[in-house]
Amino acid sequence: MEHSSEIDSAAAAADAKAAARERVQAIQAEFAKKGDALGWFEALYSEAGGDVSTIPWADLEPNPYFKRWADSIGLKGDGRSALVVGCGLGDDANFLADLGFKVTAFDLSPAAIAWAKKLYPRSEITFETANLFEPFRGWLGAFDFVLEIYTIQPLPLEWREKVIDSIARFVAEKGELVVVTRGREDDEAVNAVPWPLSRKDLSRFEANGLTEVEHIIYPPEEEGEPDRWLVRYTRG
Repeated sequence: MEHSSEIDSAAAAADAKAAARERVQAIQAEFAKKGDALGWFEALYSEAGGDVSTIPWADLEPNPYFKRWADSIGLKGDGRSALVVGCGLGDDANFLADLGFKVTAFDLSPAAIAWAKKLYPRSEITFETANLFEPFRGWLGAFDFVLEIYTIQPLPLEWREKVIDSIARFVAEKGELVVVTRGREDDEAVNAVPWPLSRKDLSRFEANGLTEVEHIIYPPEEEGEPDRWLVRYTRG
């Protein structure tokens, strides 16, 4: 009976996550029809009203693929500056702070940032509401470690180069960038949010003066999902 209960709980959790993803796509489509490609983020976090289960990517723990990599190399912050792009509820920012980084984390959504501050009220993390395309001037070229997880994927495909250019600008000389994304082949069609990245997409980081030094392919945790890619770049 206990085993059956566990199966039922897992199935219910999977159904809830599927429903949350459908809701994300519905909100995104609603705002896209209005010509607003960004407003759906704030709408989603506001609608959630503190219910984490309605945010598909919010697990209140670090991204499992990034954590697996960080654990495998014994990643340490040693007081280095880190920036988390599109931090959501701050789970990855908190993980980096635990590793000894001095973390700045930002998101477009004021509701997400307010939520993150409540979840992780610690001095090692500075949470900011900011637009990727209009960052604080002092952030450009300022961070030893930049982390981007799943932020590029939900933004319009026609913005992809601009988004990558904007992220690359944060990496300091001798700094590094880690990107975690769903991967796809260069000629593979994409039909719905989130839109995975291809190697051709990622090559834009190198056009911005970064050098790819590691590309790991992880099988997805959920059946039917694309592979996850972790790609690390350095500057200088």
